[in-house]
Amino acid sequence: MFYRSLRSALLVSAATLAAPAMAQANADSADSEDIVVTGKVLYTDQVNALRSPTPIIDVPQSLSIVTSEEIAERGFTSIGQIVDYTPGINTSQGEGHRDAIVFRGTRSTADFFIDGVRDDVQYYRGLYNLEQVEVLRGPNALLFGRGGSGGIINRVTKKATIGETFGGGQLALDTFGEFSIQGDINLAASETVAVRLNASYENLNNHRDFYDGDRIGINPTVRFAISPDTTLDLSYEYANHDRFIDRGIPTGADGRPVEALQDVVFGDPDQNFLDLEAHLLRANVQHQFSENLKGNFSAFYGSYDKVYSNFFTNSYDPVTNIAELDGYVDTTERDNFSLSGNLVGDFETGSIGHTVVGGFEYISTSSDQNRFNTRFSTSVDDVANNVPGARTDRADFLAVRPINLRNNVGVVADGRTTTNDFGVDINDDTRVSIDVFSAYIQDEVEVTDWLDVIVGARFDSFDIEVNNVVGAEVRTRKDEEISPRLGLVIKPQENISIYTSYSESFLPRSGEQFANIDGSNNVLDPNTFTNLEAGIKWDFNSGLSLTAAVFEIQQSQPEVDDNNAQNFVVVDSEIQGFEIQLQGRVTDFWSVSAGYSYLDGEQVEQAGPTGLRPRELPENTFSLWNAFTVTSKFGLGLGMTYQDESFIDNGNSATLPSYTRFDASAYYDVSENLRVQVNIENLTDELYFPNSHSTHQATVGAPLNARFAVSAKF
Repeated sequence: MFYRSLRSALLVSAATLAAPAMAQANADSADSEDIVVTGKVLYTDQVNALRSPTPIIDVPQSLSIVTSEEIAERGFTSIGQIVDYTPGINTSQGEGHRDAIVFRGTRSTADFFIDGVRDDVQYYRGLYNLEQVEVLRGPNALLFGRGGSGGIINRVTKKATIGETFGGGQLALDTFGEFSIQGDINLAASETVAVRLNASYENLNNHRDFYDGDRIGINPTVRFAISPDTTLDLSYEYANHDRFIDRGIPTGADGRPVEALQDVVFGDPDQNFLDLEAHLLRANVQHQFSENLKGNFSAFYGSYDKVYSNFFTNSYDPVTNIAELDGYVDTTERDNFSLSGNLVGDFETGSIGHTVVGGFEYISTSSDQNRFNTRFSTSVDDVANNVPGARTDRADFLAVRPINLRNNVGVVADGRTTTNDFGVDINDDTRVSIDVFSAYIQDEVEVTDWLDVIVGARFDSFDIEVNNVVGAEVRTRKDEEISPRLGLVIKPQENISIYTSYSESFLPRSGEQFANIDGSNNVLDPNTFTNLEAGIKWDFNSGLSLTAAVFEIQQSQPEVDDNNAQNFVVVDSEIQGFEIQLQGRVTDFWSVSAGYSYLDGEQVEQAGPTGLRPRELPENTFSLWNAFTVTSKFGLGLGMTYQDESFIDNGNSATLPSYTRFDASAYYDVSENLRVQVNIENLTDELYFPNSHSTHQATVGAPLNARFAVSAKF
């Protein structure tokens, strides 16, 4: 009811504002030709992922952009910190080894892109080499293909700049002992060639026992101005990441995280780890064929070698204070290769203008993965029932700090020694090959100065072969889908747009990470996601912009099984919501970034009862960041982020409590080229639990901490 009422109000407003716009368009017809010519110039859009030169105000979709300057000023070091201050999305734990985002109630670990190219392996992504981060919300398979079920995150990397030589760097240290160093150097090799190097080293630490790690990122790029109309960018990125995996703490009888266990880490300091090595090569050619036709062609190759090993809490008894530990070791070796290209053309048919985007994408993926479960020498039932020969894939430990488990050897709750072997109980071993071919076309039709219509469709052919080594069988499946996109943008005046849009996306039954298509999954159609959205965007003359949207999403996707965190069940749900975002400069000394989202939803079909609220769907979230320029050299920042309570599980029996966190920052420019700054997180030292993975794995938020940084440029 809320959604229908708000959507109706927006559509009525659109009609009301459109009437004077039509009259104004007729009155100003003599000037319209100059306006059209100016608006037709092709350029690289501020939103790299959109592929077409569309001003943000004319995009019929909710989106947010975080620039490299904002990343530096707010002290962000992870995608998760950016998400905390972005409306409509929140974080999931990701089993402690990966970025996992919940877009409007839809969890995803694969809807990540680099410069518009899919980057779907599960890992934590660094920010050291980014120009900006783009967050697009709502399904949109036309531009992004499979997945993109609730939205996508696109990282735009820094490119070499021709004709300039400059550099910079940063040293940072926080109160947990974590430190980092990063540098950025650009060299003008000649009038037509430039070389740039971004590099970073991070020594990781935080508030939890056993946590440590290192992350290395090296990204050289070269730009060639082959001609005035042709530019070639080449990039190689090396990523090496080692870190401890922390799966959080269990919930109690009331379904909430057990605060008394906030300092207990349910893992093995030697066997809970992530080890990732990746090599990423990118090439991009942009060519201006004419004043009205531009081409963009990309090639990408990524090689990923990843191992993660972990123990975690599977159940907890608050009466005996005994936690049941489970675990596994996963390995992934994946090679991704993609070719993509698109043409963007401007032309007119009579008085109607067109911006047409047509393109293709080919992706070839080879992915080998396996999982070995725990195998303890004692059984989980020994303590409770003293049953010899019972299952040995789990073991009971007293929930004390620290857990008595070191390098696969521990003492169970009844005092006996147990040993674990990760090499004897294989859970799965699959060898997957995937070929995806896509073609799409979209036309942004400028019917009048005040009315744009966006219409397009994408064809995807998704061909997968899975060799199930354990099951000694090979299965194949081919899905072909057409995904439409429709949009309507009304411009009552140049700085206001009112839009409605409809889009679809799909997810093959193999899932976003190519799980085995065993059992009945081999004959089921892909999961389909639909998004209906209406909104308004308003750019004020002062440099302040307001965006608001209402939306409804229907989705069907795999979710973590409440009874076994290693398994998945398919859940159908409907989600409605409202978002509002205010960004920009309020006065000469005060800038603001604020966002609010309201989310409501219902599970309409699943293995258990229907009518329940989808997991990881907080009803209200709010964030606010204020930046104050006190003097020409000194500035302050003050922010807060609020997240309503949400359910951890589909059965609605476990809950993450609501929380409010306050953050602050201050900087001082010692000189034109040297800045010192401090970023403070959790000013009130609140105990909070920002996310989870399943019922007994709730993340413990960081207490009061500060990060000190010195940044230089030359």
